Amino acid sequence: MPYSQREARAYLDRYGGPSGTRIELVETDRQCFVRVLEDEEERTYSFEPGSFALAFAESQRMRLKLPAIVHL
Repeated sequence: MPYSQREARAYLDRYGGPSGTRIELVETDRQCFVRVLEDEEERTYSFEPGSFALAFAESQRMRLKLPAIVHL
């Protein structure tokens, strides 16, 4: 379930601000993107719609021990 902008801002403020460690998921009609921000490094992965993007994002969330994925 996507978060509202207000919820996303509260999440960012709570977990290190815009440069903090987090997992972001962006879904479009053509592609899904998972962005992993960790230790001031950003990695972006692209997936076909309906593929394993959410599973990948969830595995990264568990690896980093984060409470949630930010859906943008």
